[in-house]
Amino acid sequence: MTISANPAANTARFSPGRKAAIIGVCVLVQILTAVDLTVLHLAIPALSEALKPSTTQALWIADGYGFALAGLLITAGNVGDRIGRKKLLLAGAAVFGLVSVATAYAPNAGTLIVLRIVLGASAATLMPSTLSILRNTFTGKERTAAIGVSSGLTILGFGLGPLIGGALLSHFWWGSVFLVNVPVVAVLIGVGLFVLPESRNPEPGRLDGVSVVLSLVGILGVVYTIKEIAYKGLDHWDVYAAAVVGVGCLLVFVLRQPRLREPLMDLALFRNRAFSATIVTTVLAMFAQLAVSVISTQYFQLVHGWSPLKSGLAGLPGMGGALIGGTLGALLIKALGRAGTVTLGCLSSAAGFALYSRTDVGTAYPYLVVTMVVFGIGLALILTVATDTVLGVVPKQRAGAASAISETATELGGALGIAVLGSVLGSLYRHGFDGLTVPDPARETLAGAVEVSAQVPGGAQLLTTAKQAFIDGLQVTMLGAAGLMLLVAAVAWFALRGVPKVLEDAE
Repeated sequence: MTISANPAANTARFSPGRKAAIIGVCVLVQILTAVDLTVLHLAIPALSEALKPSTTQALWIADGYGFALAGLLITAGNVGDRIGRKKLLLAGAAVFGLVSVATAYAPNAGTLIVLRIVLGASAATLMPSTLSILRNTFTGKERTAAIGVSSGLTILGFGLGPLIGGALLSHFWWGSVFLVNVPVVAVLIGVGLFVLPESRNPEPGRLDGVSVVLSLVGILGVVYTIKEIAYKGLDHWDVYAAAVVGVGCLLVFVLRQPRLREPLMDLALFRNRAFSATIVTTVLAMFAQLAVSVISTQYFQLVHGWSPLKSGLAGLPGMGGALIGGTLGALLIKALGRAGTVTLGCLSSAAGFALYSRTDVGTAYPYLVVTMVVFGIGLALILTVATDTVLGVVPKQRAGAASAISETATELGGALGIAVLGSVLGSLYRHGFDGLTVPDPARETLAGAVEVSAQVPGGAQLLTTAKQAFIDGLQVTMLGAAGLMLLVAAVAWFALRGVPKVLEDAE
């Protein structure tokens, strides 16, 4: 069934049970892509032992998925607007499932890299499709509530990745973290065929191939630059080359769009204060969130010495906070408005960062539970309102393109957060060894210190010093992030004032 041009009629024709099933399928898609984005990090040691990748290959195995995902989101969103969001989602899900099976049995590192890139490309067809289906199925308050549930459960998916990966790797080989996708995809396709409504732009126009190439190369160049700076620093020619190519292609892309009758990215959307403000807020929120996820994993595994599975379980309270925040989002919009709700979310996230900054080597776990819940609630409030606002202020015919912009902002924000905050933490960690003679691996990372401490005399003292250096760096980094969120709160409060509490369908 193709959705009617009248959104109110669309909503009315769906029973409550079918509406719940539509949300369920969309949430399942979001969790699937979120889990696959995070689960591989735990499998890297096992697959490295089995496939013996070089250092460069190991980096591409980890990042190929994210590169392809970020680079193709804008194109995929536009394709969905043209051929139908349901059709694109189900086709992408089928490819995702088949490639997951092939990835699990990859015979060598080169094949695994190619398959991870294909997985990322297929994931790019899923993410904007789910949001645009929700946008075209629900209106007003119902849409806000649906996106709130979806956002909270998606954040849960980021927490489930390490948990599922730890459980599988405790009993099976590294390929099991990919095979787990298959039954999920089977359920998704089986249910989605019957419950998802079809929708598309009735006047889609021609897809501009030049813009597709420019957006792909530009975003890949920028993301590659960010990640390589985090990994290797600035002293490498390929970092500068990628930056020039990426920024250059994006500049040409931006200059080209206003000249097209059907642009790949409608830059006029950014003239809408609510749209542009929420995109900026999304970038900064994800900047903070993914950095916290990475740092928390290191804290649990390397400072406390917990297993990957136990570390994954330890992070679940933060996901519970996200569920609470996503559920409360629609209610708080009614009481506080959009500006007030996003500001409250930013303040809650800032409070979470401030609590993280008080973390020590011997911090009790209940303190960390409170910290994770406070931060999770704040993050979910931000993302719920931001996503709903982005979708609510654009015409439903352009929902796929708008969703793709929102998802691209999410990817770029996460990459920036890991690169910038991760680099700051690394620099502060190395500063903790100033004046001391220690092996290079221990000076570079806490993981290196844990490994070296078991092999050298005085290893216990070295490890104690390394843990304290990590904690000192973590405290300063989290304080800086808290200050950033306070700034975002101020921006959101002024930029979103006057945006209606209920956003009916834009034309």
